[in-house]
Amino acid sequence: MDKLRNKIVCGDCIEVLAEITEPFADLIFADPPFNIGYKYDKYHDKVKRKNYIAWTKDWMGACKKVLKPNGSFYIAIGDDYAADVKITADEIGMVIRNWIIWHYTFGQQTKNKFARSHTHIFYFVNDKNNFTFNDFSIRVPSDRQLMYNDKRSNPKGKMPDDVWTEYSRVCGTFNERQPWHPCQMPESLLARIIAASSNSGDIVLDPFCGSGTTAAAAVQLDRDYVGIEISDQYVKNARERIKNLQKEKSGLFTEGEQVSEIERLLSDMAVSSKQVLGDKNLLGIFTNQLNVRLNPDVHREGNISPDMVAVALGALAD
Repeated sequence: MDKLRNKIVCGDCIEVLAEITEPFADLIFADPPFNIGYKYDKYHDKVKRKNYIAWTKDWMGACKKVLKPNGSFYIAIGDDYAADVKITADEIGMVIRNWIIWHYTFGQQTKNKFARSHTHIFYFVNDKNNFTFNDFSIRVPSDRQLMYNDKRSNPKGKMPDDVWTEYSRVCGTFNERQPWHPCQMPESLLARIIAASSNSGDIVLDPFCGSGTTAAAAVQLDRDYVGIEISDQYVKNARERIKNLQKEKSGLFTEGEQVSEIERLLSDMAVSSKQVLGDKNLLGIFTNQLNVRLNPDVHREGNISPDMVAVALGALAD
């Protein structure tokens, strides 16, 4: 297993995982081809329906075999095969916790039907009574806090809904866009999943590594990663992406953790650093939520003040 840790390897995920003799993954995120006609570097995403369903069963079974007993398994999939993924998960003994809808802007425009602007994300676990879920790491301020100043609000924020509207598709003008890959997930969306369902030092597996987004998010959250990708060119490019990320990141208090959490909270709240800086009340709520995420047990005595956060936000806004 050590030969795969913190590596992006080139190969077919079914074949690579078949060589593993014991479970190693704390968390798996899979974003397989949707069988809708994309032309990837080494794969044309259009096969007969029955063949695609059979292949789905094979790769999901291979992933299940390497998932730890207390592990979590997230799968992103389109409308056409969402039901088949759920049925397959039932057959291999996975337990569903959420059927998440990722609703995004810049939907796929159509002429003769409603524009498609969502992806399904299934959240499964191996054991319904034994799994990792770090709720404080993903909580966000509630409307009671943001809009109504309601004293009944939970000062530690609320859990996000199972319809995620905070994350846009990664468009060509975005800084994180990898132009060499045709289909890319947002880092912030993966960060939410990784923060919630794994801990520092855990291993996150992506069997369809593609542009390397899962590995990139894992690195920034102090997790180990294993990526598998069938295209040697995508592997080369994803490795370069991770190499650049692993260079020491300077910022708030010279510690990357706080910087990453500030960026992630901005994304989860769908606000900009300038918006937070321009509203004293919002800055206070933002700071409180940041302290909850970094240390939920002592957030009221958190060591990060609004002034310190303002300095970091100012640097991000530049």
